[in-house]
Amino acid sequence: MPDPRGFMTHDRRSPARRPLEVRLRDWREVYEPTPREETAAQAQRCMGCGTPFCHSGCPLGNLIPEWNDLVYRGDWREASERLHATNNFPDFTGRLCPAPCEPACVLAINDQPVTIEAIEKQIADVAWSEGWVVPRPAQQRTGRRVAVIGSGPAGLAAAQQLARAGHHVVVYERADRPGGLLRYGIPEFKLEKRVLERRLAQMRSEGVAFETGIEVGRDLHAGELRSQVDALVLAGGSTVPRDLPVPGRDLGGVHHAMEYLTLSNRVQEGDLTESPISAAGRRVVIIGGGDTGADCLGTAHRQGATAVLQLEIMPRPPELRDPSTPWPLWPLQLRSSAAHEEGGERLWSVSTQRFLGDAEGRVAALELADCALSVEGGRPRFEVVEGTERRVPCDLVLLALGFSGPERSPLLEQLGVALGPRGTVARDDGWATNQDGVFVCGDMGRGQSLIVWAIAEGRSCAAAVDRHLMGTTVLPAPLDRMAGALAR
Repeated sequence: MPDPRGFMTHDRRSPARRPLEVRLRDWREVYEPTPREETAAQAQRCMGCGTPFCHSGCPLGNLIPEWNDLVYRGDWREASERLHATNNFPDFTGRLCPAPCEPACVLAINDQPVTIEAIEKQIADVAWSEGWVVPRPAQQRTGRRVAVIGSGPAGLAAAQQLARAGHHVVVYERADRPGGLLRYGIPEFKLEKRVLERRLAQMRSEGVAFETGIEVGRDLHAGELRSQVDALVLAGGSTVPRDLPVPGRDLGGVHHAMEYLTLSNRVQEGDLTESPISAAGRRVVIIGGGDTGADCLGTAHRQGATAVLQLEIMPRPPELRDPSTPWPLWPLQLRSSAAHEEGGERLWSVSTQRFLGDAEGRVAALELADCALSVEGGRPRFEVVEGTERRVPCDLVLLALGFSGPERSPLLEQLGVALGPRGTVARDDGWATNQDGVFVCGDMGRGQSLIVWAIAEGRSCAAAVDRHLMGTTVLPAPLDRMAGALAR
């Protein structure tokens, strides 16, 4: 335990954000660098619980009390070792994870939890700055070949683990650069791509090969690839966006969020001088109140939108944990990101009825109405409140409604893998599909989820593949005991 009185001595203090007037003029990360002594003071709040519920909140099973204690004591190098023992990419999760570990912190029963995510990020960044993060290639090669399809966090985690086990690993990515949504879905102000690039460089030094610009199933027949390898890992995303089939959906200026974010990220990569879908000088409406909607919000601010309105069909959550989600469950409560601090307006309990266009066929307004939520048979039902219809002028509409599953691509047909009832690739409790030697992890098997789940699934799937190839494995499998439930 770092300090028996630490949680009474120090209040929770999150990392400082750069001033609004500064950060809205660039695409750099939102947060200021944090002095190590401030992070150590926050780590001092950890109570080193005998039963650390933060572990159960984290799919990776991160050794949170251990590295909190090491940070408090100033042993940053050992803290990095303990952190990397369970997480391949803490510099990703420390920036992008919604931190389900924090509401499970025992302090969260009647106080503010430990700033676990911020401490994780700081440990990872200190490790990089000190040169402690180095390639860890396998000492012996097995001669087995594994293909990983998809280079998002699940695919990267699986590939790195399998390479470290001694297998020859090739990652196939249909985009022109590896990284998946880390590359083209997450804005630069949340994850500067230098953070991604240094991890990719580490993986290449460990023997992982990347084949980009190749869509397996179209550019390369899946059966041909399958014949060339000893195992195949499907780690593509849940990339089919949910649509909004209302009148006027086909008007110009109504786009899916990922289409918008990808083009913006390509500008930051230097592929485009400006985005063909820009919020500059436009009145923007974002439909969807989740993380993707917040990413669109921050992007629209930086592009120079004149006004931004974010719509959410659900009621406004309470400021504090709702009694329906008691500790240590993930709480129902209001969450606001740095992008919400930057401006814009949020409306709750509203439903879009139709889009209205101008003479040139572009969206000029949308009609919305208040809606009432009821629950029937455990399912939510929304009913429009009569007399509440009104119009909102807009020049750009972004649909951030989530994703319904993996694409029905030639890849899945050529492999002959079975699909589950939710449209994801079916798997057993060993991460295996119905085709021998073909495994699945991440959103393609689980459905749309969090980066921390993707990394945990990639690590567990890698252990299953290694066991399939070698008869045994020493790779950690954080989700093995959950796999049966996940498969269902």
